[in-house]
Amino acid sequence: MRSERRHLLTQVPSDTGDKQFECSVCHKTFSRTGRLRTHLRTHTGENPFECSVSHKSFYESESLRSHLRTHTGEKPFECSVCHKSFSESGSLLIHLRTHTGEKLFECSVCHKSFSQSGSLHTHLRSHTGEKPFECSVCHKMFSQLGNLRTHLRTHTGEKPFECSVCHKSFPESGSLRRHLRTHTGEKPFECSVCRKMFSRTGLLRNHLRTHTGEKPFECSVCHKSFSESGSLHTHLRTHTGEKPFECSVCHKTFSESGSLRSHLRTHTGEKPFECSVCHKSFSESGSLRSHLRTHTGEKPFECSVCHKSFYQSGHLRTHLRTHTGEKPFECSVCHKSFSESGNLRKHLCTHTGEKPFECSVCHKSFSESGSLRSHLRTHTGEKPFECSVCHKSFYQSGHLRTHLRTHTGEKPFECSVCHKSFSESGSLHTHLRTHTGEKPFECSVCHKTFPQSGSLRTHLRTHTGKRLL
Repeated sequence: MRSERRHLLTQVPSDTGDKQFECSVCHKTFSRTGRLRTHLRTHTGENPFECSVSHKSFYESESLRSHLRTHTGEKPFECSVCHKSFSESGSLLIHLRTHTGEKLFECSVCHKSFSQSGSLHTHLRSHTGEKPFECSVCHKMFSQLGNLRTHLRTHTGEKPFECSVCHKSFPESGSLRRHLRTHTGEKPFECSVCRKMFSRTGLLRNHLRTHTGEKPFECSVCHKSFSESGSLHTHLRTHTGEKPFECSVCHKTFSESGSLRSHLRTHTGEKPFECSVCHKSFSESGSLRSHLRTHTGEKPFECSVCHKSFYQSGHLRTHLRTHTGEKPFECSVCHKSFSESGNLRKHLCTHTGEKPFECSVCHKSFSESGSLRSHLRTHTGEKPFECSVCHKSFYQSGHLRTHLRTHTGEKPFECSVCHKSFSESGSLHTHLRTHTGEKPFECSVCHKTFPQSGSLRTHLRTHTGKRLL
């Protein structure tokens, strides 16, 4: 090896008369033979300096000294500004630039500047598209070695960074740092517009878009734009139909992890979100937010056509269909369409005959949970819905709404043929049959048909002989 190194040493004269020592491999020159000898090891691969603890080898003694500090914990290089300590002088030099703001390394393409040469090298790959680091398991490519190391943990399951408070482990040091803020409550990132604080820079970036209105993430299928990349990923599943989150109990699948978490509470019965006013509990935070509006009276969602306001955005979407006539939910059996998914579910029970909700008092069964709740009040006598005008009480909120129209005179349901108005939707449906001639109620005895169920009941008494009391 010595004869090989001697062969690689070449002494060349310099302009100043100083002796220059040139590497015969790459022709780099050095002012001292010791530095050239150290450099030659980068060509020969020789690592003569071995750590007595981990037996890792290095090509220069200084690298070994720096490495030994990872075992001893020694950090002899201290920042004179903030007194943070470092195990290497180079790390201190780089750190000092966070105080001076110095960024020596500039990108020749976009002229962005960096405080470290390595950061510039990594950044340049964003222009060249180079991804030199390949996963040996799945062959995915990465532009940074650190990203590859983190990715490999998805294969090994390794989580080397443990929280000292709750002992939860993480595959990345950054994830641990963010997690620690859930214990300390630290929110170091402040919005320059409204001064709201955030625990993560990413959350601040997303928040800033609520001020700027920026939506940089566009769907390649329908061109809808989003302010967050995660929202776009979730949205894309509406096109692909992908539902990667599966319930371990009933195996139902979901397109969002949050939807799965909410669903799991239907199995556990957990309702972690409690109303501070009436102490009612909910399984979803969104349900609690909507419920709180029943106390505050807030109705932030307004119809752009008739200006009616709603507690929930979903109620507004459903209401808008009364203007557009849209009925997107179709029965797979009879192809009848509905404006609400809930109405379709109820309708499907007319085909299956399913009545899964049974009264614990009289054992009568119902196809809807709401119908069972209303029915139970016939046993308890409870009438929780009171008219604010005449104080009459009702079993159901729908009955109260209908009743209120006797005070207001409101008739919101208009016939599209003769424009006659009605206070109830059922009255409109019945009236429309005078135009269509439809008579859906048939006598099981003589097969005579009627436009109203009440007319059929009256007619049946001609067969049974019962008199109307």
